[in-house]
Amino acid sequence: MTSPKTPTLYGIPNCDTVKKARAWLGDHGTAFVFHDFKKQGVPGEHLKAWLASAGWQKVVNRQGTAWRKLEPATQASVVDNASAVPVLLNNASVIKRPVVEWPDGAITVGFDADDWSRRV
Repeated sequence: MTSPKTPTLYGIPNCDTVKKARAWLGDHGTAFVFHDFKKQGVPGEHLKAWLASAGWQKVVNRQGTAWRKLEPATQASVVDNASAVPVLLNNASVIKRPVVEWPDGAITVGFDADDWSRRV
């Protein structure tokens, strides 16, 4: 069970940005829970909250290799939050990482040391 003051970091362990984010949190003495998309999957209800908070344009990593490997029809089908859900549930690597659920309820997508410094 996590403390209500513990952020949860979602991502893939071998992702360089996730590695950097985990190291940054550790270096700043911030305990956190790590949710591994590869082992634990993408939590559907959380995904919907991330999309509602940040928007599909921010959550979907359209610059990454995983996105480029998708069929063009699948890529074209992602036009809003609702249409992004099935694609992201089936292709966790397409989610921009890391996603962090902060103790105050805020959700951030990607690593931004300046922003995170204000949160920890």
